[in-house]
Amino acid sequence: MRLFKREELAVDPIDLAHLLLGAVIETTTPEGIVGARLVEVEAYRGQDDPASHCYRGRTARNEVMWGPAGHLYVYFVYGMHFCANVVGREDGEAGAVLLRAAEITEGGPLAHARRKAARKEAELAQGPARLTSALGIGPQHNGADLVDPASPVRLLTGDEIAPAQIRNGPRVGVAAAHDTPWRFWVEGSPAVSAYRRGGRARPAK
Repeated sequence: MRLFKREELAVDPIDLAHLLLGAVIETTTPEGIVGARLVEVEAYRGQDDPASHCYRGRTARNEVMWGPAGHLYVYFVYGMHFCANVVGREDGEAGAVLLRAAEITEGGPLAHARRKAARKEAELAQGPARLTSALGIGPQHNGADLVDPASPVRLLTGDEIAPAQIRNGPRVGVAAAHDTPWRFWVEGSPAVSAYRRGGRARPAK
């Protein structure tokens, strides 16, 4: 594995979503290191995507999402959870990919300590809020440079996922454009979150 290069991540969020499946996100905190292999992600564009935080323009909240690529966009949701996104596209063009689920590959005991409610290994980072909790990602990591080896949050290349293993379907928990099939996952991974709205999985495009 190696750190991604910024230019590799400066692509359309749909392409970035495919690229991130199988990649590893790694965090370093005072408690230790936790690594996780991404198995489910969700793409969001900018002002042409009604479900995007950038749909109505640039704000203090979504500033990181406008680039440059390779930074972490962290936001608070439902008054209790943090979600993490990898920023893509060229600098000044909004777009990011939400990290929805992952398989813990390093630092399992620490991830378990942070996620005491998890009944089994697959549940440690099964869902965007669980993922940030297991990895120890919080508001202090908003804007973290994922391609900097000294960063507390880093993004590394992992196993390439065969196209036949990738599925896509509607996004989760959005009020607009909820049927847009920009959620992508690795078929067969037990860590992929359950989709509660319905919808039929189909080969990714």
